[in-house]
Amino acid sequence: MTAFYHAEVIGSMLRPDYLKDARKRWQGGEMPTLEFKRVEDRAVDESMALQERCGVDVITDGEMRRTHFIAPLTDVITGVKEIPAFKRVWRLPHEKGTKGEQTEIQVQYAVVEKIRRTRSLTNEEFTYARGRARKPLKVTLPSPLMMTLRWSPESSRDAYRDPFDLFNDAADIVRQEAVELAALGCEYIQIDAPELGMLCDAERRKEDFADRGMDPNRLLTDGIEILNSVAKVPGVTFGLHMCRGNNKGYYVGEGGYDAIAKQVFAHTPNFDRLLLEFDDWRSGSFDPLTDVPSSKPVVLGLISTKRIELEPADAIVKRIEEASRFMPRERLGLSTQCGFGTVWEGNPIPYATQEHKLKLVADIAHRVWK
Repeated sequence: MTAFYHAEVIGSMLRPDYLKDARKRWQGGEMPTLEFKRVEDRAVDESMALQERCGVDVITDGEMRRTHFIAPLTDVITGVKEIPAFKRVWRLPHEKGTKGEQTEIQVQYAVVEKIRRTRSLTNEEFTYARGRARKPLKVTLPSPLMMTLRWSPESSRDAYRDPFDLFNDAADIVRQEAVELAALGCEYIQIDAPELGMLCDAERRKEDFADRGMDPNRLLTDGIEILNSVAKVPGVTFGLHMCRGNNKGYYVGEGGYDAIAKQVFAHTPNFDRLLLEFDDWRSGSFDPLTDVPSSKPVVLGLISTKRIELEPADAIVKRIEEASRFMPRERLGLSTQCGFGTVWEGNPIPYATQEHKLKLVADIAHRVWK
């Protein structure tokens, strides 16, 4: 297992405007691939340099080569077509007890044939970043259960009558990515599983899963077994990241980890650490930390990537102390609650804010864990 890092970055960073413009030109046939790749390289270099000067203990390539955090499982596979799958309600952060602004976003793609990987996206990401990183480097991969977004009862049944067969095929792809990354020298892989955060919310359980033909209880039994299967690669430390959705500042789910803690925390032995969103009331209390196995560290996602305001350092230290009532402080770390750019557009915060937020993570972590 790699060292436990007390100051973590979750994954994605805001993509600069020049990269967004270059991708549009490349996709429109106006820019050669080699030229576009050099633009991506520049964005990766700048993203890693920003993280390093902030002082966090481990960095990523910022996911600059992706259109979305789940791109390694969607942008480079066959079997998916642009067919509206379902509409999902997203909400802006708001104070508890108030009614926040919400919007419906159409999920635009559905699986219509057996899926197959066409190439590796993360191999390119890691190989390039490996030669430039001056700090420990990790790669993020999406949970195979993220394919709940792509399974449609109307469009997917001919290929996958049982959606869990799709999840198994997706797990094979994620596992293959992990094995190849390990062969390239990658020692730390984070699996992003926001679908587990959706299972903390009774409304989401019904509308996003049960009403669409996916048993929420089975996701917490068979689904967790499938998820755990991807994290068994010799020489690699695996982290499991859970949040409640992150899309241009909006979120999906609400509710504490109580609803899933006993099934998830105790039945994912292949994962060496947990990275848990805890930035506001939507995540509930720290009580479920008592269900975390005694050998497993937890990174607390206490700093918001959705809000411009910088959290008061003393308030964050106080929350870390509160969490330490439920598990030893030396097994805790600090991070943002999610990435800054999980989707191409990124969260609606100034570019400089992400640097302030990551520096806050590092400064507090190095103050608490000297």
